[in-house]
Amino acid sequence: MEATAHSRFQRYGTRKVGQVLKEIRGKSVLEAERILPMMPRICSTMVSKAVRSAAANLVNLAAKNGHQINPEKVYIKSCWSTMGPMGNMKRMLPAPQGRSYTFKRKVCHLTVIVSDERVAGKGK
Repeated sequence: MEATAHSRFQRYGTRKVGQVLKEIRGKSVLEAERILPMMPRICSTMVSKAVRSAAANLVNLAAKNGHQINPEKVYIKSCWSTMGPMGNMKRMLPAPQGRSYTFKRKVCHLTVIVSDERVAGKGK
């Protein structure tokens, strides 16, 4: 049984979110919750919320179908982040001689899929 959680339009870069996701992929949710607060990335809070939401979705889905799920046996099956729209997040930065530089704020979408079965070959 699988459940999914999405975090959309988050104000973090895809590459840095991907670095955090690489560390928790294939691990149990409890282990991921233990690892994420120690990660030196500000986006780890957002990833932690998405993982907890996906696990709660799985427990609710199992209860709806009449199954019982042990929270210790919930694993992160897959997780990824993709780049969100940056077209309307343009900002200006003062530059020399009255000019201005433009830069774009990064936006990403995060998807976390959890399962009650361990993925073979991933994690411990």
